[in-house]
Amino acid sequence: MAYSSNPQPLEQLLKKFMKNVPQRDELKRGMVLHFWREVVGEQVANATRDLSFEKNNLAVKVESEAWRHEVHMSRYSIKKKLNDKVGSAAIKEIIVRC
Repeated sequence: MAYSSNPQPLEQLLKKFMKNVPQRDELKRGMVLHFWREVVGEQVANATRDLSFEKNNLAVKVESEAWRHEVHMSRYSIKKKLNDKVGSAAIKEIIVRC
């Protein structure tokens, strides 16, 4: 990356940087895991555990069938919010398990 004396917005610089990072998919997945609690809220975050990626699918374990149903019903909006947050389609599907 060439240095310039012209200041650029940090967001623009980060986008350029992310395009050139060889492990960008893994980095985006890590960002998804980081933003989980912020996106789903405290109650859902406290009821979920063992978040992991299986290819492009985010697998989430919950503590009960009631929470499984709750997260399952919200999975499309959660996926959209997380993908928007990291600026890519890092998640194809969310799989909810007990």
